[in-house]
Amino acid sequence: MAETARGAAHHSVWLEGKARRRGRGGGQPSGLDRDRITEATVRLLDAEGLAKFSMRRLAAELNVTAMSVYWYVDTKDDLLELALDTAFGELTALPDPTDEDADWREQLRTLATEYRGLLVRHPWLSPLAGNYLNIGPNSIVFSRTVQQVVCRTGLPARGITGAISAVFQFVYGYGTIEGHFFARVADTGLTPDEYFRQAMTATEGAPQTAEIIEESKTLMAARGGDTVEEMMSRDFTFALDLLIAGIEAMVKRG
Repeated sequence: MAETARGAAHHSVWLEGKARRRGRGGGQPSGLDRDRITEATVRLLDAEGLAKFSMRRLAAELNVTAMSVYWYVDTKDDLLELALDTAFGELTALPDPTDEDADWREQLRTLATEYRGLLVRHPWLSPLAGNYLNIGPNSIVFSRTVQQVVCRTGLPARGITGAISAVFQFVYGYGTIEGHFFARVADTGLTPDEYFRQAMTATEGAPQTAEIIEESKTLMAARGGDTVEEMMSRDFTFALDLLIAGIEAMVKRG
């Protein structure tokens, strides 16, 4: 078991020289390439979710046989890892961490907001991010930018990784739950606001939840926002401001 775990920890399409391969040699199926297969994988994952994804389903989407796909990737895991990094490639609005005139607070807010949006757009991303090493080129660019920005906060070196964890594990959790919420809403055919109103009405009338809902009404009203999207964004912004204030306080503490 320990040997298997160690092997899994070292496995990555990026470490094994397979990420750059464009096919296994002659006889590849016409009309296919690695990029097209990866893009179709992302589309399927967005449309149907991780649980329903299979190489056979992907092949049907591409109108080829499953074996045709294996000319370009060895395993489903390799393909999912490629899709994961392709999604990280959407983060094109990253701040320049070498800009000495830029406010690290605003740069950190930009990074957190961009990452949140990625998790919401692709609900399948969060479980994959926990399964792989995340060392694809796009993921590394994001991680390096985060590290360089946090290094500009004035925190001592021993606090950098803790600050990164505080901010981006919060964003990971927030974006994951938000993404799952919107995926659940989409399955109902309702808008997020309709779903929220129906859920609130149902819980207000249920004996086991009515009391806590009543206690929460004042807090929810104080939060502000007329729509689910506005409420979620206000909560996210305030929570992120708390974390940034915490970093500032730790810098002053010295």
